[in-house]
Amino acid sequence: MDTIFINKKEILERYKSVQAEAHKGTQGHALIIGGSYGKIGAIVLASKSCLKSGCGLVTAYIPKCGYEILQTSFPEAMVMTDSTEKHIAAIEFDLEPDAIAIGMGMGQEKETQKAFLQFLKSNKKPLLIDADGINIISKNQQWFDHVPEKTILTPHLKELQRLLGGWESEDEKIEKAVEFSLSKKIIIVVKGAPTMIVAGHTVYKNATGNQALATAGSGDTLSGIITSFLAQGYEPVDAAIIGVYIHGLTADIASKVMGYEAFIASDIIGNLGKAFLSLRP
Repeated sequence: MDTIFINKKEILERYKSVQAEAHKGTQGHALIIGGSYGKIGAIVLASKSCLKSGCGLVTAYIPKCGYEILQTSFPEAMVMTDSTEKHIAAIEFDLEPDAIAIGMGMGQEKETQKAFLQFLKSNKKPLLIDADGINIISKNQQWFDHVPEKTILTPHLKELQRLLGGWESEDEKIEKAVEFSLSKKIIIVVKGAPTMIVAGHTVYKNATGNQALATAGSGDTLSGIITSFLAQGYEPVDAAIIGVYIHGLTADIASKVMGYEAFIASDIIGNLGKAFLSLRP
């Protein structure tokens, strides 16, 4: 197992600045799938962070109950709705996104699980699975047969336990994550302090971030940021590495002026601009 520390030098070797001739059609189109009654905010946060990270277009696929919420709170996003009111029951869309994120706030209704499986069977796009998407596939691990290679999973601690089972030490946790990454041919973002990206035999340890990120919705914004880079054409491992670095950097920047306690997920989005500016020569 090789360990690489993610610092600014590593990021600058991977990051590509937006070209002067770019337009929204060249910056990628991301599809964010999820949400359920009472959890539409997860999709708002993921969609906002995705577009604020350089993606040209973002479409959200949500249950009907979230339509007005999303259109009002984030008018820059396009919205498609499921046939049901409070949860996703059938994932059907007539667009060609460059990358897809699924699972944030999605819930685990039986209809939703069935729709998720049908989606996995048909999807060929670069993919990120988060939150309830991870919870569902953890209970149905044979479904990994339908997951594209290099798909990114972004579990927090409890979701990782459901995915891997228990462990006795931090070293065992990472060893099990490496084994799982190799066996399923996926990338795992192990959220924590520090956050680590497990890509086969290689573990990337992030250098940014602090305790301010221990707040509701922080993971939704991370998924949106990573998906933005996927849609822009980055290799999945690079999308994960840059996304985790930028996500943590927003907390490092903001906590200097607002402390840890007052920092919320919306502040991650609000400080993305400063984080990206720090990458300029």
